[in-house]
Amino acid sequence: MDSPPITTAATDVQLIDDSEEFRALRRSFRSFAFPVTIGFVLWYLLYVLLSCYAPGLMGTKVLGHVNVALVLGLLQFATTFVIAGWYARYADRRIDPPAAAIREAHGAVVHAPREAAE
Repeated sequence: MDSPPITTAATDVQLIDDSEEFRALRRSFRSFAFPVTIGFVLWYLLYVLLSCYAPGLMGTKVLGHVNVALVLGLLQFATTFVIAGWYARYADRRIDPPAAAIREAHGAVVHAPREAAE
């Protein structure tokens, strides 16, 4: 079994990395991931800060024994699932098609994780 020299693989990777298509793909990913991540971290920090410095507000009853802290805590989980769904949709439309085109243009054979495990 002959394997290609490491320099060839490094050269192929470098060609893909230097391509304008790949740079555009990275920009597209970053334009989504960075602002959403920053927004979520700020939202989480707001929750933590309110818990530490505004216990009166967080202890305010909303309905029965449900208080503001519980509602905001559950909204943290909901936000996580909404962002995951939002990213999946974004990736299907803006990330996956250019990534597939790059793989095809450079002759890369990449299997999905399920296919590779079989």
